[in-house]
Amino acid sequence: MTIPTHPQTSSDDPVVTPKLLLPARMKRLELSNRIAVSPMCMYSAQNGVANDFHLAHYGSFALGGAGLILLEATAVSPEGRISPYDLGLWSDEQIGPLGHITDFVHRYGAKVGVQLAHAGRKASTHRPGDGQGALSEERGAWEVLAPSAQAYSEHYPQPREMTAEEIAAVPALFAAAARRAEVAGFDTVEIHAAHGYLLHQFLSPLSNARTDDYGGSFENRTRLLLDTVRAVREVWPQHLPLLVRISATDWVEGGWDEEQSVALAKILRFEGVDVLDVSTGGLDPRQQIPVEPLYQVPFAQAIKQAAPELEVMTVGLIETPMQAEQVLQEGLADWVALGRAMLRDPHWPQRAAREFGITPELPQPYARAGW
Repeated sequence: MTIPTHPQTSSDDPVVTPKLLLPARMKRLELSNRIAVSPMCMYSAQNGVANDFHLAHYGSFALGGAGLILLEATAVSPEGRISPYDLGLWSDEQIGPLGHITDFVHRYGAKVGVQLAHAGRKASTHRPGDGQGALSEERGAWEVLAPSAQAYSEHYPQPREMTAEEIAAVPALFAAAARRAEVAGFDTVEIHAAHGYLLHQFLSPLSNARTDDYGGSFENRTRLLLDTVRAVREVWPQHLPLLVRISATDWVEGGWDEEQSVALAKILRFEGVDVLDVSTGGLDPRQQIPVEPLYQVPFAQAIKQAAPELEVMTVGLIETPMQAEQVLQEGLADWVALGRAMLRDPHWPQRAAREFGITPELPQPYARAGW
């Protein structure tokens, strides 16, 4: 598809509000637009607890006009952290600081969700800027668990293969974190089953060599994710949306792929998942990703066509308002998530309105700035 980078209008054309900026519903959740802030790890927490950085960071997106803000990968257990600086929801002490963030976001008209995650074999690693690969014992390394005793790479920790009992305990960890998320005031939760983390590790035959009920066939490899979805859906309020993020392909031959993603999507719709957040990659360092603008949109499109009852969110090098709008106008996805573009400009949604010839609605303290 050919997508222009700027709207083509004349001064005589009537201004029509683009679909991107119209109010929308995600299940019963009312959103001011279809722009979501994609979960992006900030590696700035202490003992899993949010702090002033997180309030300023996520608050800026609310002030900037995003409809939905998804907080970064938030660990459901201490050993599920990627690094020692990940956010967490494994303890009640982590609820209050997150509630401070949700209160602020709601005050300025946005909705907010949290991505619940377990890093699996990609845990116990340095945060960016502090080093590469596995933590040393001196830096606080912990035991790493995975479907199979296969490290992500030679620079990553050697994981221990999980017992069946340990695997069976994972859904309860996600469910307990979801309960805490509700208390903290989140409007949605997203189960992270992408980017090479634990649930994705079970999905892909490249990282799952088990021969029991959790490995081998498609049914077995999807078992843990489906059990986790059911556990979270049971405790998460029925009127609020539940999201799942997947990597639609590993970009490695013999791995998880589009066909399996489509089959999984058809199942997830009937398990109470409302939106499938479609990304790719992250499981295997051998991946060959043809990175270009909108490179992941075709995977969202394929899933949407195959499972039309399931709403789909797309992400990945969506830079301009016109790119985002045309994705929606062509029915390739229902929601657009932005990552780096929002880091560069937290006021991207307000700038988008101006590019479409619309006066953006600004928070009252900013109203004097105008556009």
